[in-house]
Amino acid sequence: MFDLVPFGKRRDDVFGALTKSLHDVFNDEFFAPMTGGSALSFRTDIRESEQAYLIEAELPGFGKDDIDIDYSSPYLTIKAVRREEKSEENDKQQVVRRERRYGEYVRRFYVQDISGDDIRATLKDGLLTLEVPKRQKAAGKRIEIQDNGSTGPQLQ
Repeated sequence: MFDLVPFGKRRDDVFGALTKSLHDVFNDEFFAPMTGGSALSFRTDIRESEQAYLIEAELPGFGKDDIDIDYSSPYLTIKAVRREEKSEENDKQQVVRRERRYGEYVRRFYVQDISGDDIRATLKDGLLTLEVPKRQKAAGKRIEIQDNGSTGPQLQ
Protein backbone atom coordinates (compact mmCIF):
# COMPACT_ATOMS: atom_id res chain seq x y z
CA MET A 1 0.00 0.00 0.00
CA PHE A 2 1.30 3.44 -0.83
CA ASP A 3 0.51 6.64 1.04
CA LEU A 4 -0.63 9.65 -0.86
CA VAL A 5 0.44 11.81 2.07
CA PRO A 6 4.21 12.36 2.03
CA PHE A 7 5.89 10.96 5.14
CA GLY A 8 7.27 14.30 6.32
CA LYS A 9 3.80 15.85 6.41
CA ARG A 10 2.43 13.25 8.83
CA ARG A 11 4.51 14.02 11.92
CA ASP A 12 1.46 14.99 13.93
CA ASP A 13 -0.22 11.60 13.44
CA VAL A 14 2.11 9.21 15.28
CA PHE A 15 -0.55 6.67 16.25
CA GLY A 16 -2.16 6.77 12.81
CA ALA A 17 1.21 5.99 11.22
CA LEU A 18 1.78 3.11 13.66
CA THR A 19 -1.67 1.68 12.99
CA LYS A 20 -1.12 2.00 9.24
CA SER A 21 2.27 0.30 9.48
CA LEU A 22 0.75 -2.67 11.30
CA HIS A 23 -2.09 -2.75 8.78
CA ASP A 24 0.42 -2.75 5.90
CA VAL A 25 2.23 -5.78 7.32
CA PHE A 26 -0.89 -7.91 7.08
CA ASN A 27 -1.88 -6.51 3.68
CA ASP A 28 1.44 -7.65 2.25
CA GLU A 29 1.18 -10.18 -0.58
CA PHE A 30 2.87 -12.81 1.62
CA PHE A 31 -0.02 -12.69 4.11
CA ALA A 32 -2.79 -12.32 1.50
CA PRO A 33 -3.82 -16.00 1.42
CA MET A 34 -4.08 -16.06 5.25
CA THR A 35 -6.03 -12.81 5.62
CA GLY A 36 -8.39 -13.24 2.70
CA GLY A 37 -6.64 -10.44 0.83
CA SER A 38 -5.73 -10.47 -2.79
CA ALA A 39 -2.23 -11.25 -3.95
CA LEU A 40 -2.92 -9.73 -7.35
CA SER A 41 -2.09 -6.07 -7.76
CA PHE A 42 -1.41 -3.51 -10.46
CA ARG A 43 1.06 -0.68 -11.01
CA THR A 44 0.32 2.95 -10.25
CA ASP A 45 1.99 6.33 -10.63
CA ILE A 46 1.03 9.04 -8.15
CA ARG A 47 1.69 12.74 -8.58
CA GLU A 48 0.91 15.64 -6.27
CA SER A 49 0.14 19.30 -6.87
CA GLU A 50 -0.99 21.96 -4.43
CA GLN A 51 -4.64 21.26 -5.27
CA ALA A 52 -4.83 17.50 -5.88
CA TYR A 53 -3.26 14.07 -6.22
CA LEU A 54 -3.24 12.39 -9.62
CA ILE A 55 -3.27 8.58 -9.61
CA GLU A 56 -2.67 6.64 -12.81
CA ALA A 57 -3.25 2.89 -12.63
CA GLU A 58 -2.39 0.39 -15.37
CA LEU A 59 -5.44 -1.79 -15.99
CA PRO A 60 -5.09 -3.15 -19.53
CA GLY A 61 -7.98 -5.28 -20.71
CA PHE A 62 -10.41 -4.00 -18.08
CA GLY A 63 -13.60 -2.18 -18.95
CA LYS A 64 -15.42 0.46 -16.95
CA ASP A 65 -17.82 -2.16 -15.55
CA ASP A 66 -14.92 -4.31 -14.27
CA ILE A 67 -13.54 -1.57 -12.00
CA ASP A 68 -14.86 -0.40 -8.63
CA ILE A 69 -13.49 2.69 -6.86
CA ASP A 70 -14.46 3.25 -3.23
CA TYR A 71 -13.52 5.96 -0.74
CA SER A 72 -14.17 5.21 2.93
CA SER A 73 -12.09 7.62 4.96
CA PRO A 74 -9.13 7.29 5.24
CA TYR A 75 -8.81 4.63 2.50
CA LEU A 76 -9.24 4.89 -1.25
CA THR A 77 -9.66 1.44 -2.80
CA ILE A 78 -9.42 0.51 -6.46
CA LYS A 79 -10.61 -3.00 -7.32
CA ALA A 80 -10.66 -4.56 -10.77
CA VAL A 81 -12.15 -7.99 -11.44
CA ARG A 82 -11.26 -10.21 -14.37
CA ARG A 83 -13.48 -13.24 -14.66
CA GLU A 84 -12.24 -16.40 -16.29
CA GLU A 85 -13.81 -16.92 -19.67
CA LYS A 86 -15.74 -20.16 -19.77
CA SER A 87 -15.54 -21.82 -23.14
CA GLU A 88 -17.12 -25.04 -24.15
CA GLU A 89 -14.44 -27.64 -24.65
CA ASN A 90 -14.71 -29.79 -27.73
CA ASP A 91 -12.80 -32.67 -29.19
CA LYS A 92 -10.95 -30.45 -31.68
CA GLN A 93 -9.45 -27.96 -29.20
CA GLN A 94 -8.26 -28.10 -25.66
CA VAL A 95 -6.33 -25.62 -23.56
CA VAL A 96 -2.65 -26.51 -23.62
CA ARG A 97 -1.45 -23.64 -21.45
CA ARG A 98 -3.29 -20.87 -19.62
CA GLU A 99 -1.11 -17.93 -18.50
CA ARG A 100 -3.58 -15.08 -18.20
CA ARG A 101 -4.50 -14.10 -14.67
CA TYR A 102 -8.05 -14.05 -13.43
CA GLY A 103 -9.45 -12.78 -10.16
CA GLU A 104 -9.48 -9.55 -8.16
CA TYR A 105 -6.77 -6.95 -8.44
CA VAL A 106 -6.87 -4.56 -5.48
CA ARG A 107 -4.91 -1.50 -4.35
CA ARG A 108 -5.69 0.48 -1.20
CA PHE A 109 -4.27 3.91 -0.50
CA TYR A 110 -4.17 5.63 2.87
CA VAL A 111 -5.31 9.19 2.19
CA GLN A 112 -6.14 12.07 4.46
CA ASP A 113 -7.27 15.64 3.95
CA ILE A 114 -8.91 14.94 0.60
CA SER A 115 -12.29 15.98 -0.74
CA GLY A 116 -13.89 12.55 -1.21
CA ASP A 117 -17.02 13.92 -2.90
CA ASP A 118 -15.03 15.49 -5.74
CA ILE A 119 -12.90 12.53 -6.89
CA ARG A 120 -13.03 12.11 -10.68
CA ALA A 121 -12.05 9.00 -12.64
CA THR A 122 -11.51 8.28 -16.33
CA LEU A 123 -10.47 5.12 -18.17
CA LYS A 124 -8.75 5.27 -21.55
CA ASP A 125 -6.58 2.68 -23.32
CA GLY A 126 -6.12 0.61 -20.15
CA LEU A 127 -5.06 3.58 -18.03
CA LEU A 128 -7.32 4.52 -15.11
CA THR A 129 -6.76 8.14 -14.06
CA LEU A 130 -8.10 9.51 -10.78
CA GLU A 131 -7.99 13.16 -9.82
CA VAL A 132 -8.23 13.34 -6.03
CA PRO A 133 -8.70 16.94 -4.85
CA LYS A 134 -7.18 17.98 -1.56
CA ARG A 135 -9.42 19.45 1.10
CA GLN A 136 -8.99 23.20 1.34
CA LYS A 137 -7.23 24.17 4.52
CA ALA A 138 -9.05 26.60 6.76
CA ALA A 139 -7.49 30.03 6.91
CA GLY A 140 -5.86 30.91 10.21
CA LYS A 141 -7.61 33.22 12.62
CA ARG A 142 -5.92 35.90 14.67
CA ILE A 143 -7.00 35.94 18.32
CA GLU A 144 -7.14 39.29 20.06
CA ILE A 145 -5.92 39.62 23.62
CA GLN A 146 -8.48 41.16 25.93
CA ASP A 147 -7.81 44.25 28.06
CA ASN A 148 -6.62 43.79 31.66
CA GLY A 149 -9.89 45.23 32.97
CA SER A 150 -12.00 42.32 31.77
CA THR A 151 -11.96 39.01 33.54
CA GLY A 152 -12.05 36.97 30.35
CA PRO A 153 -13.42 33.47 29.97
CA GLN A 154 -13.88 31.47 33.15
CA LEU A 155 -13.90 27.71 33.58
CA GLN A 156 -16.83 26.42 35.53
